[in-house]
Amino acid sequence: MSRIKFMNTEIDNLTMDEALQAIDSLIQENRNAYVVTPNVDHIVQLERGGELCRVYKEADLILTDGKPLIWIARWYGTPIKEKISGSDLFPRLCELAAGKGYRMFFLGAAEGVAAKAAANLSRRFAGLNVAGTYSPPFGFEKDPDEAEKIKDMIQSAKPHILIVGLGCPKQELFILHNREKLGVPVSLGLGASLDFEAGTVRRAPRWMADHGLEWLFRITQDPKRMAKRYLIDDQKIIGLAWKYRKGSVHP
Repeated sequence: MSRIKFMNTEIDNLTMDEALQAIDSLIQENRNAYVVTPNVDHIVQLERGGELCRVYKEADLILTDGKPLIWIARWYGTPIKEKISGSDLFPRLCELAAGKGYRMFFLGAAEGVAAKAAANLSRRFAGLNVAGTYSPPFGFEKDPDEAEKIKDMIQSAKPHILIVGLGCPKQELFILHNREKLGVPVSLGLGASLDFEAGTVRRAPRWMADHGLEWLFRITQDPKRMAKRYLIDDQKIIGLAWKYRKGSVHP
């Protein structure tokens, strides 16, 4: 696999089709693997240190989500083949699962959203088997009984693919801490993908996503939550891009 050093992490430099093949191989290997999809926000969080760094060190597959990261890699002289956003990967995974008979489990989003996403995707992909869905209450990770209930639900469903949509870093830490007990062949933290597929949150038009303007669209959809992230926190990527360019072997 073509893994390259990139800023404060590493990247598996794959196309979407190659990523799907790699995920299929992880399912076949059945060893509690997980996939992360770094975007600008993840890179900024990784720079602060903490347990998210361990998540990335132990990840089986690291796929680039975000046009700005593609642009930075090109500037470094180490181009990344393709942007693989979680929201684009999710329906392709459902298509793969429907074709191969893999069971899926959707965990996350607000009440009823995961079930709505499952219903919509099952209509799109004949034969898709979503073996379970659950939208946990806020703060569930601090409630031992609720956390145990969630683990039991996933274990009972025996999915091949677990999709967790709890936001970063909560979704990644849930996967890291529970993957051995859950015994799911491959798990992915895919943020707002459940909301997009349920139709509760609109995705940016394709032309905006292709031109790196998805952040602007998301601010208009949820300004209270997204403005600080995109306009303040994520602006740190500019300084980080300069910092890691100095250490790049391809200036």
